Amino acid sequence: MTRADTPTHGFRHRLQALVLLLLCLATGMATAQTRAWLDRDRIAFGETVTLNIETDQSATPDYGPLRHEFDISGRSSSRQVSLGSGGMSTRTLHAVALKPRSDGVITIPALRVGGATTSPLSLVVTPASAAVPARAGDDVFLESTADDRDPYLQQAVGWVVRLYSAVPLVSGQLDQPQPDGATLRQVGDDAQYTREIDGRRYTVIERRYLLIPERSGRLEIPGAVFQGRGTVGFFDDFLGRSGELNARAATRVLDIRPVPAGAPQPWLPLHDLQLRYQSVPKDLSVGNAATLVVEAVADGASAAQMPELELPAIDGVQVFAEPVQADERFVDGRPRVTLTRRFSLVPTRGGAATMAGLSMDWWDVGSGSARTARLPALDWDIGGSAAPAASTPDPAAAGGPAAASTPAASSIDAARASVAPHRGWVLATLLFAALWLFTLVWAVQRTPAAGTSKTAAAPATVRPPAADLRALRQALDTGDLGDVADRLRALARPPAKDIDELRARLADPAQRAAVDAMEQARWGGGDGVAARALLREAFAKGPRWVRPVAAETGVLPPLYPRD
Repeated sequence: MTRADTPTHGFRHRLQALVLLLLCLATGMATAQTRAWLDRDRIAFGETVTLNIETDQSATPDYGPLRHEFDISGRSSSRQVSLGSGGMSTRTLHAVALKPRSDGVITIPALRVGGATTSPLSLVVTPASAAVPARAGDDVFLESTADDRDPYLQQAVGWVVRLYSAVPLVSGQLDQPQPDGATLRQVGDDAQYTREIDGRRYTVIERRYLLIPERSGRLEIPGAVFQGRGTVGFFDDFLGRSGELNARAATRVLDIRPVPAGAPQPWLPLHDLQLRYQSVPKDLSVGNAATLVVEAVADGASAAQMPELELPAIDGVQVFAEPVQADERFVDGRPRVTLTRRFSLVPTRGGAATMAGLSMDWWDVGSGSARTARLPALDWDIGGSAAPAASTPDPAAAGGPAAASTPAASSIDAARASVAPHRGWVLATLLFAALWLFTLVWAVQRTPAAGTSKTAAAPATVRPPAADLRALRQALDTGDLGDVADRLRALARPPAKDIDELRARLADPAQRAAVDAMEQARWGGGDGVAARALLREAFAKGPRWVRPVAAETGVLPPLYPRD
């Protein structure tokens, strides 16, 4: 190869790599799936549960198969368009409220959404609870429960706070103080449903926490506090009633047991632990990768408490592990985590190979005894033979004709063949990307100059730090609406004391309307999915604040100067 050919050769390799990357991204986009989940897996008869369906299909779900077992109400949907490295993608989230017509274990069948189908789900409906909360009859009251009254040290305890309201709420703030001697963090979104108590209908907002005791002995958990406002009627206004509502839950005490002597280490207190193989390769051959998938389901733990899923060493087989995938949920009032990990097995020699069964020691908090979860051993008869010795010359390095027969060369030839008919299109795409990047840099550089002209009466568009906006977007995607409200209040400088102050300081009507929709979803039974969509759109470029009109400073001296 001559020196003049070198740049062209390098450009071709870069072009081939770009095309292969685009193909991988297109493949990743094509694997988008339609999924369905419930906000709760267990409810009492008479309560409602929310079925969520996320899809990239343009059609709406067919709820017909649900009408035999459920009363359907409260349908809503929101669409989110995102632009990433793989191009533009559209996802739609559908939500519907389901009220079972009987108790027992009910199967939610697979539902068709356009050309996709959801997976079946199971819902446990217990008989209507005969227990009546202590403050039942009040307009608003709180109750707190723990899934275990005498847990062990460092055991994950499910802590649930429920706000009952018999009147429509306009706004409110629900806080759970931190206990001394334990960590307490909120998990997931608030669940909202209705319940009838002594002939009175209540809207229930259920908030879940993960409680982990840090020392043994007596643990006192302060009661949750609610402050808010309800709707005010004509006579209430006439009589001077403000509609303010307040409630406080009772303080609860847990007895924390120490770690038992002789307990297995690392210390892992659980209600149950199940291990299984999701997929096992039937055959192994030298030089070819096969996939083994292991799943662990821990009842009563978070992902951070679980030990690493690792395979035992396999003689003659290299093991490459992918990152662990964790799915944390609340089931029966306590945390449950499902860990999934994929392993690539690459044999380096032929013959028999055995993998000892994966095992994990844990402590059964129900029976107070040590247990071991274990998977069976696996045996394979590896086919093929070892790769040639390292002294064999590399045909590709020698430039011989055999280089085209290697897998890498075949892939490059295939990429070259796929690029050749579309070379002009690929070059145009690269040119467009370069022009777009140049335009973006030019616009960013001109932004300060454009903002130098100020109008005193105009709203102040002071963009908050990027970290605060990222925290708001993360709360909108994964947090509950309480987290979203806290992030919105933190955007103000100084931070707003409450939502009413935040709303008064916002200058954009669309942003105020989005905040109102959020408060309606939190306390008045509004559509939380639609509220999140409004907040994402309204605050995409940051909040716009009301700015007082400043006195204008003229260029001429005052007519009557003061001495």
